[in-house]
Amino acid sequence: MTKRDPPAASPASFDTAVGAFASGVTLVTVADGRDDIGITVSAFCPVSADPALVLVSLAAGSYAAELLTRVTEFAVTLLAASQRALAGRFAAAGRPGARLLLDGVPHHRGELSGALIADDGLAALECQVTQRVAAGDHLLFLARVLSVPYLAEAGSPLIRYHRRYVPLGPA
Repeated sequence: MTKRDPPAASPASFDTAVGAFASGVTLVTVADGRDDIGITVSAFCPVSADPALVLVSLAAGSYAAELLTRVTEFAVTLLAASQRALAGRFAAAGRPGARLLLDGVPHHRGELSGALIADDGLAALECQVTQRVAAGDHLLFLARVLSVPYLAEAGSPLIRYHRRYVPLGPA
């Protein structure tokens, strides 16, 4: 009897399967000198505490991924359940620049990254890309955490589950 390789998962079945994996929702922002851009990202994870490292996965063809191949600093806001509308703004196709999307939303500019940082999240990080890895249709950005501009004393995270934003606990 010969061993056969199992069939590869289709992109649709894979997407449905990993949709069952709940993940936190973040806002990744970058300043490139001309404009500020931002994107909602759920493919974010801490990698190491010492040194402090995180990983962000972006679609290889996205403007954010292209920008992070030229600019090394960016910011990440770990979104609170109350920031569901903000996550939706930054996930919309054809969205304008981050300054317009943050209009009316408390925010500040990161001292080290120069990126816009939404206030009222659970935490914010300023990061510097140390490594880029091509992975299928995505680029993985491994980054050193330069600073933690703020940490909320309390709050509930915004979670993505089955392609929807779901507040975990009270909003």
